[in-house]
Amino acid sequence: MKPPVESVRVSPQGRDQLMKLKRQTGVEHWNVLCRWALCCSLREKSVPPRPVNSTEGGVEMSWKVFAGEYADTLTALVTQRSCIDGFSNSPDGLAVCLRAHIQRGLGYLASEKDADGIGGFFTRWLKNKRSDK
Repeated sequence: MKPPVESVRVSPQGRDQLMKLKRQTGVEHWNVLCRWALCCSLREKSVPPRPVNSTEGGVEMSWKVFAGEYADTLTALVTQRSCIDGFSNSPDGLAVCLRAHIQRGLGYLASEKDADGIGGFFTRWLKNKRSDK
């Protein structure tokens, strides 16, 4: 399956959120955290806001590094959500959709106040138990 983008780009704000998440979780690789962010955002039914921040000074990784062994699955999910969310299926539309979902997901993950490592994130995001603190 053809990837939706050649390179995944994250804004400087996203880079800062990734550094915070890396400290909180102990997860060393940004691609893993970006995949978590994408999945957290895709779980929401609402359309993410279109990214307005520049990616200049942010993080860039190849699609292969970002997606890893999940490349085909993530490609299908992003393509489907691009249609559902009203982004076009053009390469530019897919890139905007992907970036919007990663950006929103990083915001969700970085907003965790009481994260106690991976266990806290698992409880909140994978088991769908959000704290009301």
